[in-house]
Amino acid sequence: MTGKRAATWTPGMADEETIRIYDDKAGDYAKRFVTDAPSGSLSKFMSLLPAGANVLDWGCGPAASSFHLKAAGFNPDPVDASPEMVAIANDRFGLSARVGTFDDPVPEGRYQGVWANFSLLHAPRHDLPSHLTKLNKALLGAGVFHIGMKRGKGESRDRFGRFYTYYETTELAGLLEDAGFEITHQTEGEEAGMAGSVDPFVLILSRKI
Repeated sequence: MTGKRAATWTPGMADEETIRIYDDKAGDYAKRFVTDAPSGSLSKFMSLLPAGANVLDWGCGPAASSFHLKAAGFNPDPVDASPEMVAIANDRFGLSARVGTFDDPVPEGRYQGVWANFSLLHAPRHDLPSHLTKLNKALLGAGVFHIGMKRGKGESRDRFGRFYTYYETTELAGLLEDAGFEITHQTEGEEAGMAGSVDPFVLILSRKI
């Protein structure tokens, strides 16, 4: 990840610069990434949920995933640290999205699914294990967990100034297993993001054990 600015972070606090950038670019982000149909990964996730499942959409952005979840008969709980993203989610999709950060409490035993699609990559590396443990406790039974992350090493900021933590697939898989998840499916690929760079990513589906 050469050429990117060094990352800075205050432990235990949301990164204000990253939130500010998402607030500023919320409309552009929604135009680029909101789709009329669920992605293949979201469709796969939904196929594993029981009817009417409660689903935490953690780091929901404009909450297009929650819109598709609701349309499929599920009960999404979309949460994002960007007030502007939450406003788009509620104004455009009529969702009860709310503002919150990864450091906020998550109720235990409430959800049958957790969708964290390219959101936890904004958390510092030292905080991810506790976040994963918190999500495990939030799931009921053999609840389903989807996580999408960019692959790589280290922590840095992109050209907009957003903070990122990168993981190799084996490292992320180990953290999930340590937090009490059993991996059921994983996919690697590459995709262009809002900053314009084409970055490698990994998607992992797992269940609480």
